[in-house]
Amino acid sequence: MEKRPSFEIYFGGPDKPAGYLRDILAEHIAAVPCGGSIDWVTYYFRDLRLADALVQAHKRGVRVGLSLAGKPRVPNANDAVIAMLSGPEGLGEGLRVVTLPGIPAPRGRSWKPQLHEKLYCFSHPKPIAFIGSFNPSGNMPEENREIIREIGDQDRGHNVLVGLTDPILSEQLVKHARQLQRMRPGLTYRFSAEANRTVNGADTSIYFWPRVRPHPVVQFLNHIGDNARVRVVASHIRTESAVDVMLGLARRGVALEIFADATSRRVTEKVEQRFSAANIQFRRVRDPEDLPMHLKFVLVEDNDKVWSIFGSFNWTKPSFWLNHEIAAISSNPMLFKAFADRCDVLEN
Repeated sequence: MEKRPSFEIYFGGPDKPAGYLRDILAEHIAAVPCGGSIDWVTYYFRDLRLADALVQAHKRGVRVGLSLAGKPRVPNANDAVIAMLSGPEGLGEGLRVVTLPGIPAPRGRSWKPQLHEKLYCFSHPKPIAFIGSFNPSGNMPEENREIIREIGDQDRGHNVLVGLTDPILSEQLVKHARQLQRMRPGLTYRFSAEANRTVNGADTSIYFWPRVRPHPVVQFLNHIGDNARVRVVASHIRTESAVDVMLGLARRGVALEIFADATSRRVTEKVEQRFSAANIQFRRVRDPEDLPMHLKFVLVEDNDKVWSIFGSFNWTKPSFWLNHEIAAISSNPMLFKAFADRCDVLEN
């Protein structure tokens, strides 16, 4: 008997209908019956129709829980959805607005942690937990083009949702979402067992941030063979320590390719210059309409083994040290092929 995949994967982008990924989430909301559950954690949420779909699910008897960033990088971006979901016809106690306290920073800088995870769990028609790069930050029809210019049109730009159906992974991701809904994580969260634990499924492991244990993606890359091939697809590369990791791979002989967002805010010119000086294959994914390349994944080929690494994490200081993030490292060959095929789309 053919083995059924333990995942579903969906890519949004200029080659897909506008709103393709938010429509996937809407379909899953509609499929959960009375007595079922929906558990979300997300950074940006501006899609009022999707918010109303959560309210309608709540009214028909679905247990709906949502943890949402209260003050993201664009501080008022989530205000309209928060007002809807916190009102008398909203989610009641199912809504948790999370604004994390900052930590002492040098003058002129802001070290402010963010709830940057993108996690969407559904109990029916089968338990599934989506992670990836997409948050529903658009609102069609869009009335505030200024916010979209700042955030990027995520309903049309490059994004991904990976639905994990392995019962171990989906159950533990639901547990994680509900822990965030019950209690606001504080500055000491990184020292907790929850932050530093690894969830191991059949072929995929899940990691959480912030943490005191070493960065699992960096640790993994540091242990691959010198003759490996690595493709990094990254919306954000800013911190020098991340660049050092990639330069270290290249110096060891790893065949390294980097696909980056076109904007210098997300991937700085200095980063590009360092890669160019090291003769690393680096390309910016540019779109005629300036749509964002918001993907965050790494592909590793080492001898006859392959891995895909994906989630909400960026190659930035806040992502490494402050933000709440989720990452997965998977040896599933079908999942690897799906990401590799998308890499070919970016390249061509």
